[in-house]
Amino acid sequence: MLNSFLKLENLQFQWKLVTIIIVSTLVIVIERYRTFFFDKAFDHLFLFLIIPIFLVIVIFREKPSMYGFQLGDWKAGLIFTVAGWVLTLILMTFVARLNDFRNYYSPQAEPVWQLIIRTAIDLFGWEFLFRGLLVFALLPICGPYAILLQAVPFTIAHIGKPELETISCIFGGPVLGYISWRTRSFLYPFLIHWFLSIITIVIAAS
Repeated sequence: MLNSFLKLENLQFQWKLVTIIIVSTLVIVIERYRTFFFDKAFDHLFLFLIIPIFLVIVIFREKPSMYGFQLGDWKAGLIFTVAGWVLTLILMTFVARLNDFRNYYSPQAEPVWQLIIRTAIDLFGWEFLFRGLLVFALLPICGPYAILLQAVPFTIAHIGKPELETISCIFGGPVLGYISWRTRSFLYPFLIHWFLSIITIVIAAS
Protein backbone atom coordinates (compact mmCIF):
# COMPACT_ATOMS: atom_id res chain seq x y z
CA MET A 1 0.00 0.00 0.00
CA LEU A 2 2.71 2.48 1.00
CA ASN A 3 4.63 1.83 -2.21
CA SER A 4 1.51 2.01 -4.37
CA PHE A 5 0.49 5.05 -6.36
CA LEU A 6 -2.37 7.49 -5.94
CA LYS A 7 -3.79 8.11 -9.40
CA LEU A 8 -5.41 11.37 -10.43
CA GLU A 9 -6.39 11.24 -14.09
CA ASN A 10 -3.00 10.69 -15.79
CA LEU A 11 -0.99 11.66 -12.71
CA GLN A 12 0.52 9.19 -10.27
CA PHE A 13 1.71 10.01 -6.77
CA GLN A 14 3.68 7.63 -4.58
CA TRP A 15 1.90 7.34 -1.24
CA LYS A 16 5.05 7.25 0.86
CA LEU A 17 6.56 10.36 -0.66
CA VAL A 18 3.24 12.22 -0.46
CA THR A 19 3.04 11.33 3.23
CA ILE A 20 6.61 12.50 3.90
CA ILE A 21 6.07 15.82 2.11
CA ILE A 22 2.84 16.48 3.99
CA VAL A 23 4.22 15.49 7.39
CA SER A 24 7.48 17.42 6.98
CA THR A 25 5.59 20.54 5.90
CA LEU A 26 3.10 20.12 8.74
CA VAL A 27 5.72 19.84 11.49
CA ILE A 28 7.51 22.95 10.19
CA VAL A 29 4.25 24.92 10.33
CA ILE A 30 3.32 23.54 13.77
CA GLU A 31 6.76 24.48 15.11
CA ARG A 32 6.17 28.08 14.11
CA TYR A 33 2.76 28.38 15.79
CA ARG A 34 2.82 25.97 18.73
CA THR A 35 4.96 25.32 21.80
CA PHE A 36 4.85 21.98 23.59
CA PHE A 37 7.82 22.10 25.96
CA PHE A 38 9.56 24.65 28.16
CA ASP A 39 12.36 24.97 25.61
CA LYS A 40 11.97 25.19 21.82
CA ALA A 41 14.90 22.79 21.48
CA PHE A 42 12.68 19.99 22.77
CA ASP A 43 9.89 21.04 20.41
CA HIS A 44 12.34 20.63 17.54
CA LEU A 45 13.45 17.24 18.81
CA PHE A 46 9.86 16.05 19.10
CA LEU A 47 8.54 17.49 15.83
CA PHE A 48 11.57 17.01 13.60
CA LEU A 49 12.96 13.72 14.96
CA ILE A 50 10.48 11.72 17.04
CA ILE A 51 7.51 12.15 14.71
CA PRO A 52 9.50 11.37 11.51
CA ILE A 53 11.16 8.36 13.17
CA PHE A 54 7.71 7.11 14.23
CA LEU A 55 6.57 7.57 10.63
CA VAL A 56 9.51 5.59 9.27
CA ILE A 57 9.42 2.72 11.78
CA VAL A 58 5.70 2.31 12.55
CA ILE A 59 3.94 3.50 9.41
CA PHE A 60 6.45 2.65 6.69
CA ARG A 61 7.98 -0.28 8.61
CA GLU A 62 11.42 0.68 7.38
CA LYS A 63 14.79 1.13 9.05
CA PRO A 64 15.89 4.69 9.97
CA SER A 65 19.24 3.85 8.33
CA MET A 66 17.43 4.10 4.98
CA TYR A 67 17.06 7.80 5.76
CA GLY A 68 20.64 8.47 6.79
CA PHE A 69 20.38 7.45 10.44
CA GLN A 70 23.71 5.65 10.39
CA LEU A 71 27.45 6.32 10.43
CA GLY A 72 27.69 5.79 6.69
CA ASP A 73 31.05 6.64 5.14
CA TRP A 74 32.63 7.85 8.37
CA LYS A 75 36.03 8.54 6.81
CA ALA A 76 34.57 10.98 4.31
CA GLY A 77 32.27 12.27 7.04
CA LEU A 78 35.20 13.04 9.30
CA ILE A 79 36.95 15.00 6.54
CA PHE A 80 33.80 16.97 5.72
CA THR A 81 33.17 17.67 9.41
CA VAL A 82 36.65 19.00 10.19
CA ALA A 83 36.68 21.07 6.98
CA GLY A 84 33.25 22.42 7.85
CA TRP A 85 34.34 23.35 11.37
CA VAL A 86 37.40 25.20 10.12
CA LEU A 87 35.47 27.07 7.44
CA THR A 88 32.61 28.08 9.74
CA LEU A 89 35.03 29.21 12.43
CA ILE A 90 36.78 31.51 9.96
CA LEU A 91 33.52 32.89 8.53
CA MET A 92 31.69 33.37 11.81
CA THR A 93 34.66 35.14 13.41
CA PHE A 94 33.59 38.07 11.22
CA VAL A 95 29.90 37.45 10.47
CA ALA A 96 28.79 36.77 14.07
CA ARG A 97 30.04 40.23 15.06
CA LEU A 98 27.52 41.96 12.79
CA ASN A 99 24.79 43.83 14.62
CA ASP A 100 21.95 41.60 13.36
CA PHE A 101 23.72 38.53 14.68
CA ARG A 102 24.66 40.16 17.97
CA ASN A 103 21.09 41.31 18.59
CA TYR A 104 19.60 37.92 17.72
CA TYR A 105 22.12 35.55 19.30
CA SER A 106 23.50 37.43 22.31
CA PRO A 107 20.38 36.71 24.41
CA GLN A 108 20.95 32.99 23.80
CA ALA A 109 24.34 33.02 25.57
CA GLU A 110 24.70 30.60 28.48
CA PRO A 111 27.45 28.50 30.10
CA VAL A 112 29.29 26.61 27.36
CA TRP A 113 28.37 23.12 28.57
CA GLN A 114 24.67 24.08 28.62
CA LEU A 115 25.00 25.63 25.18
CA ILE A 116 26.61 22.47 23.82
CA ILE A 117 23.81 20.26 25.15
CA ARG A 118 20.94 22.56 24.20
CA THR A 119 22.13 23.12 20.64
CA ALA A 120 22.68 19.38 20.19
CA ILE A 121 19.09 18.69 21.28
CA ASP A 122 17.86 21.54 19.09
CA LEU A 123 19.67 20.66 15.87
CA PHE A 124 19.64 16.86 15.87
CA GLY A 125 16.00 16.85 14.80
CA TRP A 126 16.52 19.70 12.33
CA GLU A 127 19.21 17.75 10.51
CA PHE A 128 17.31 14.48 10.47
CA LEU A 129 14.23 16.14 8.96
CA PHE A 130 16.05 17.99 6.19
CA ARG A 131 19.29 16.08 5.55
CA GLY A 132 17.88 12.70 6.52
CA LEU A 133 14.19 12.18 5.84
CA LEU A 134 13.74 14.62 2.95
CA VAL A 135 17.03 13.99 1.16
CA PHE A 136 16.72 10.21 1.11
CA ALA A 137 12.97 10.18 0.45
CA LEU A 138 13.32 12.53 -2.53
CA LEU A 139 16.44 10.93 -4.04
CA PRO A 140 14.70 7.94 -5.72
CA ILE A 141 12.15 10.26 -7.34
CA CYS A 142 14.05 13.50 -7.92
CA GLY A 143 17.62 12.26 -8.24
CA PRO A 144 20.29 14.85 -7.40
CA TYR A 145 17.66 17.60 -7.30
CA ALA A 146 16.73 16.23 -3.87
CA ILE A 147 19.86 17.93 -2.56
CA LEU A 148 18.50 21.28 -3.74
CA LEU A 149 14.84 20.70 -2.94
CA GLN A 150 15.37 19.96 0.74
CA ALA A 151 17.09 23.35 1.07
CA VAL A 152 13.87 25.17 0.14
CA PRO A 153 11.87 24.39 3.30
CA PHE A 154 15.12 24.58 5.29
CA THR A 155 15.64 28.17 4.12
CA ILE A 156 12.01 29.13 4.71
CA ALA A 157 12.22 27.73 8.25
CA HIS A 158 14.98 30.29 8.93
CA ILE A 159 12.79 33.31 8.20
CA GLY A 160 12.87 35.53 11.28
CA LYS A 161 16.57 34.96 11.87
CA PRO A 162 19.21 37.42 10.60
CA GLU A 163 18.68 38.15 6.91
CA LEU A 164 22.20 37.14 5.91
CA GLU A 165 21.79 33.80 7.69
CA THR A 166 18.51 33.05 5.93
CA ILE A 167 19.96 33.91 2.52
CA SER A 168 23.04 31.78 3.23
CA CYS A 169 20.78 28.77 3.76
CA ILE A 170 19.96 28.83 0.04
CA PHE A 171 23.57 27.83 -0.54
CA GLY A 172 24.53 26.17 2.75
CA GLY A 173 21.49 23.88 2.72
CA PRO A 174 22.53 22.14 -0.51
CA VAL A 175 26.11 21.82 0.75
CA LEU A 176 24.88 19.98 3.83
CA GLY A 177 22.52 17.97 1.63
CA TYR A 178 25.44 16.94 -0.56
CA ILE A 179 27.46 15.83 2.47
CA SER A 180 24.51 13.77 3.64
CA TRP A 181 24.18 12.13 0.22
CA ARG A 182 27.92 11.56 -0.10
CA THR A 183 28.27 9.95 3.32
CA ARG A 184 24.80 8.34 3.39
CA SER A 185 24.35 9.92 6.81
CA PHE A 186 22.80 13.08 8.26
CA LEU A 187 25.16 12.90 11.26
CA TYR A 188 28.00 14.85 9.63
CA PRO A 189 25.78 17.76 8.53
CA PHE A 190 24.49 17.72 12.10
CA LEU A 191 28.02 18.01 13.53
CA ILE A 192 28.80 20.92 11.20
CA HIS A 193 25.51 22.70 11.94
CA TRP A 194 25.97 22.07 15.67
CA PHE A 195 29.43 23.62 15.71
CA LEU A 196 28.22 26.54 13.60
CA SER A 197 25.42 27.30 16.05
CA ILE A 198 27.67 27.11 19.10
CA ILE A 199 30.42 29.29 17.65
CA THR A 200 27.91 31.85 16.36
CA ILE A 201 26.35 32.34 19.78
CA VAL A 202 29.71 32.44 21.57
CA ILE A 203 31.20 35.04 19.20
CA ALA A 204 28.01 37.13 19.00
CA ALA A 205 27.86 37.33 22.79
CA SER A 206 31.56 38.04 23.28
